[in-house]
Amino acid sequence: MIHKDHPRYESLRLRAKIVDAYKNGILADSGMIAHGRGEAFDYLLGEQSTENAKLAVEAAAAALLLAEHPIISVNGNTAALVPDKIVELSNELDIPIEINLFYRTSDRVLKIEKLLRDHGAKTVLGTDHEKKALIKGLEGPRSSSSAEGIYKADVVLVPLEDGDRAEALVKNGKLLITIDLNPLSRTAKTSSITIVDNIVRAIPNLIDTVINLSQTDKVTLHQIISNFDNKENIQSSLKKISKKYTGEDL
Repeated sequence: MIHKDHPRYESLRLRAKIVDAYKNGILADSGMIAHGRGEAFDYLLGEQSTENAKLAVEAAAAALLLAEHPIISVNGNTAALVPDKIVELSNELDIPIEINLFYRTSDRVLKIEKLLRDHGAKTVLGTDHEKKALIKGLEGPRSSSSAEGIYKADVVLVPLEDGDRAEALVKNGKLLITIDLNPLSRTAKTSSITIVDNIVRAIPNLIDTVINLSQTDKVTLHQIISNFDNKENIQSSLKKISKKYTGEDL
């Protein structure tokens, strides 16, 4: 048991959730490696949500509220870390969730679907029994998506997505929102809106911002998006990291 007084308590708690998800068949073994990589970047960010992340969250919330067919894409790491908050966001926006796995097995899909439904998810797509459609620009199993989900969507929230699929979704005309602790990743640089933050902070922040903006007029929401520059925001995140570890930000 991890004692709450431990200086790395939160980080160790998240590691334990990842390990448990692997043992329970929700997470592929490579997901543990991905989590460790993200943890390193979170340490560089000071393990807190920056102003840059909050600006990206605001733009993401505006995009989701304006979308005609928005969807939330969920992989094993997302399901392991924030299943309750993903469902809360889905229900707040009244939009579906689609299971999207790099190492896909029927068993993992069923377990993640059950986990989401146990937390109150209303519509879970990406299961094995529904109609599929192929995403242009991808080969093999990664090209498959729900015909009523990601394939049809105009705005896709894809926390912890891989670069190939992110690039393909953007080329297919999707407004892509991602949560990625690595501001140098292909996913971060490809996406329309990149939230450089830990998903365990980003999703709750996104829920709060969606609620705060829910009564905002469309003109203002469009203005929030148009004022957001993803490349500039990523550069600001990199400068934040640099300043923190050269002592400028102390």
